[in-house]
Amino acid sequence: MNEITGNVLLGCSASAALHKGCDLASKLSQAGHRVRCVLTPRAAELISPQLFEALTGEPAGSTEFGSERRGAMDHIDLSQWADVIVVAPASADLIGRIANGIAGDLLTTTLLATSTKVPRLFSPAMNPIMWEAPAVRRNVARLIEDGWVQADPGSGHMACGVEGTGRMAEPMDLVPRVAALLEQAFDARS
Repeated sequence: MNEITGNVLLGCSASAALHKGCDLASKLSQAGHRVRCVLTPRAAELISPQLFEALTGEPAGSTEFGSERRGAMDHIDLSQWADVIVVAPASADLIGRIANGIAGDLLTTTLLATSTKVPRLFSPAMNPIMWEAPAVRRNVARLIEDGWVQADPGSGHMACGVEGTGRMAEPMDLVPRVAALLEQAFDARS
């Protein structure tokens, strides 16, 4: 049985879990998906979009301006290209901006310009205290209410040196979830 493949827009925010975003991009590409990555500007300070291009063979970027510019309205082109949206890692900052419709960079403008018919998955990654913060809980609830699917964060040792819940879901666990969302989306179109 062949798994359904499609166009996956992978959004990555600045997080100690950004290396998992690279791994996810690679695993999704190996599964046969076309993967385009959009990083927040702060994430692009940690890892170059060029690494994501090397892992996926597809364009990656963090801005619509300057030397990275690929089209007249990249956020519209990307929003129309995507069959599914995955945001991993999703920091507390990015979750808050998405939940409140704040679009000040290529990733958030693309997310805001994407039809709500496109399946959307987010994988939180943050310090356990941040994960439990009332503002974060409200923003997560709003995303779920708006139709986003949450990949529950795991528990364990965090990069900040504490133990608790807030670890980004493992990329190998996210790949089948993306395939399931694509299957649902393609079934709905039939």
